[in-house]
Amino acid sequence: MKRVVLTGIGYLLAAIGGVNTVYAQAAGNGTELKITLDDALRIALNENPTVKVAEQQIEVKKVSKDEAWQALLPSVDFSGTIQYTVLAAVMKLNGMEFKMGQDNTSTWNGQFQVSLPVFAPTVYATMNLTKTDLDNAVEQSRSSKLDLVNQVTKAYYQVILAQDSYDVLCKSLEQAQRNFDVVKSLYELGGTSEYDKISAEVQLRSLNPTVIQARNAVTLAKLQLILLMGIDPDTDITVEGSLEDYEDRLYGEALGSGGNYSLENNTNMRQLRLNETMLNQTLRVQKMNFLPTMALAGTYSMQSLYNDNWNVFDYSWAKSSSIVLSLSLPIFRMGNFTKLRSTKLQISQLNENIGYTEKQLNMQVRSYVDNMKANAEQVASNREAIEQAEKGREIASKRYEIGKGTILELNNSEVSLTQAKLTYSQSIYNYLAAKADLDKVLGDDALIPAVK
Repeated sequence: MKRVVLTGIGYLLAAIGGVNTVYAQAAGNGTELKITLDDALRIALNENPTVKVAEQQIEVKKVSKDEAWQALLPSVDFSGTIQYTVLAAVMKLNGMEFKMGQDNTSTWNGQFQVSLPVFAPTVYATMNLTKTDLDNAVEQSRSSKLDLVNQVTKAYYQVILAQDSYDVLCKSLEQAQRNFDVVKSLYELGGTSEYDKISAEVQLRSLNPTVIQARNAVTLAKLQLILLMGIDPDTDITVEGSLEDYEDRLYGEALGSGGNYSLENNTNMRQLRLNETMLNQTLRVQKMNFLPTMALAGTYSMQSLYNDNWNVFDYSWAKSSSIVLSLSLPIFRMGNFTKLRSTKLQISQLNENIGYTEKQLNMQVRSYVDNMKANAEQVASNREAIEQAEKGREIASKRYEIGKGTILELNNSEVSLTQAKLTYSQSIYNYLAAKADLDKVLGDDALIPAVK
């Protein structure tokens, strides 16, 4: 009997098995927070560090985008030198000596330079590349939000599944206690055998560890949800309702799940398309390296020679200015051709990856839809199984009371009812989990609630 009940609770423990037990020490010591699914999603999107990092990455890409167009702005530089000659060099030529400067004097030079790119094709192409890079960062942020919504949604349903399973097992324990009390009374009156009394007591005691496991599973499921929400682990959250509340919605969605599903909003496909665009733009940037560049520069210089004191206001300054229009024409650089070939190969690889990924995603969509339909059918069947199991337990109880049934029939009827209820809850959870995974693949923005 014990093995049968443990098999039922196995659905529950498998669903929550990924939670680290180290979090079990953090429950029940903080404030109480009543949450709905929308509340959990909003808190997670506000507090989860993964989403915050993705948002900060967008700001980084915005700065990179500004840096690209700022390369077209003029640049202003100042350079200056001070040279103090202790002993000037002497040049000897044809028996004559020429002193190259004056001893113990200083020479001052200052220059302002303004540069302005007139024609910079590489900069123009890079501006488009950084814009697409920013779009890719926005899509990555959206991807992290969709992934978080999926995890929080399934964790929220896991909490309800754990609570429902715990309630079922508690009721089963209460029923086992009542059965034991009846059998014990009959035994004391001589109406039943000691074997029946022992069997009822074994059934009662075998449920105790299972109920304890279920209670711990509720704690672990809540801690997993708290971890995803990014709030204080000491917070005591309360999730109201049961999976039975989703049954009507389940049937409605299952009936409407036969249409065609588009991957237009799938975040993986969007990122792959953006990566393809970025590679094409990178290829364009590399092609721009073959084009000439033109720049305009203006300089203004001041120079003062052979000063024997440090009063700059008494110096004699020589001033000069110039305007330079420069043209740079690349003739041959082998590295440019190598880069082009490498980028073209990357584009070809990415196109293959896009086609393969699209096929995989279509298979996932079909799998999730089939799982939803299968679990919807199982829910209806499991609902009938519960009704039959309840009727069977009532009959077994009456038969035992009038002496026509056995304790084995009574115990089996209770185990069957418990198993039917656990399977019913599990089938609803499986449907909701498949629906959450389908929503993630389809990438509907409506799944992401607005946050403050």
